[in-house]
Amino acid sequence: MQNSEAMALSAALLAVAGGLTQRINEGVIARGFDGVRPAHGFAFTRLAPDGATVTDLAVHLGMTKQAASQLVDELVRKGYAERRPHPRDARARLVVMTERGWACTRAAEEVAAEAVREWTDLLGEREVRTLAEQLLRIAPRGPVRPAW
Repeated sequence: MQNSEAMALSAALLAVAGGLTQRINEGVIARGFDGVRPAHGFAFTRLAPDGATVTDLAVHLGMTKQAASQLVDELVRKGYAERRPHPRDARARLVVMTERGWACTRAAEEVAAEAVREWTDLLGEREVRTLAEQLLRIAPRGPVRPAW
């Protein structure tokens, strides 16, 4: 593959990822979850299913503990998460999603499914399954984090 082709492929993948992130965020807001932004969705992926400490969240999102703490403050203020005593560490607090946070996550899953259905309408079921298989082979392991 030529450099220009590799760059075009890279740009297409980034455009799809960015467009999907924006679409999910807009879809969640349209479903009544005001005040959310993409960073919240990336945080939810770490908070589900059992919660996380601020330090865990900072590592997951590739940000400082201070920035993660501010993000958690915002999620708590908006009713998407709450702090609880950590079951194994008396010094730590566990951040868990509230029912509102879980409902927001379900809304995001619905929007993602709508987007994939549109890809299926365009490319066909077989092509989308192949695309998913191939992307899963090359996707980096570990957290899905925003491009800060």
